[in-house]
Amino acid sequence: MTGQFVVLGLLVVMVVSSAVGVVYARHEGRKQFVVLQQLSRERDDLDIEWGRLQLEQGAWAAHGRIERIAHEKLNMRLPMAKDTVIYSP
Repeated sequence: MTGQFVVLGLLVVMVVSSAVGVVYARHEGRKQFVVLQQLSRERDDLDIEWGRLQLEQGAWAAHGRIERIAHEKLNMRLPMAKDTVIYSP
């Protein structure tokens, strides 16, 4: 009889520990899902910022803007045809 109680007690301990393991695994899975959602939002925000930065870079590097700044601030100008010399080897 005591052997049956030992086996029954062992089975109860195993079932309870298995149930606790399942609850723990589900809890960890949910925590990881929340982290995944936060990282996905952060990635989306960074993608939006990257797009904005690319547009800004395109605006700053526009040929017309560079030419205007070179002319106004640096007093640069396109050379006249008479000022151009071509050397051939």
